[in-house]
Amino acid sequence: MDKFQSFTGIVAPLDRANVDTDAIIPKQFLKSIKRSGFGVNLFDEWRYLDHGEPGMDVSKRQLNPDFVLNQPRYQGAQILLARDNFGCGSSREHAPWSLQDYGFKVIIAPSFADIFFNNCFKIGLLPIIQDNAVMDQLFREVNETTGYALSVNLPEQTLITPGGDSFRFEVDTFRKHCLLNGLDEIGLTLHHAEKIKQFEETRRQSQPWLY
Repeated sequence: MDKFQSFTGIVAPLDRANVDTDAIIPKQFLKSIKRSGFGVNLFDEWRYLDHGEPGMDVSKRQLNPDFVLNQPRYQGAQILLARDNFGCGSSREHAPWSLQDYGFKVIIAPSFADIFFNNCFKIGLLPIIQDNAVMDQLFREVNETTGYALSVNLPEQTLITPGGDSFRFEVDTFRKHCLLNGLDEIGLTLHHAEKIKQFEETRRQSQPWLY
């Protein structure tokens, strides 16, 4: 996966609690096991006024003008604000895939469903927990300011607002190391490629009947 770089990105506010994975990416789009191609159907039932199915030409579908991601001021957003228990529901990996494929790099919420939270780190999507007082401030400032952007500094573990406020966030040391170095589970395994090769060569010699 790509290395996570500290960056400044436009923020989109999704002011809803208990957003489940079926809302993030509806069940009919789960037929593919690739990580790409899901962004166009992120929040499908909220983004579009018609019912979506795989293979539909989204350019011909009618957008819901009231949904936040369809508003011009939030185009190109890379940071999503959410409320409590984001990513609850079924444990589909496609939910973080669709958020990342849409263009989000960071999700900020007061709490996340455990499986969704863990799946985010596996693909380099950073979930950040902030308390409700901070979330209320961020939502208010985003709604008041067109083009509102937050700076995310992973090495320092801070969020910095346009007004200069700084909020610290926690992240597990090992997960932080993986994000900064672009290491998913396969990448971590490949760090031991030489030892794996040596093991296989030794086993081939000692147990040739397996080959």
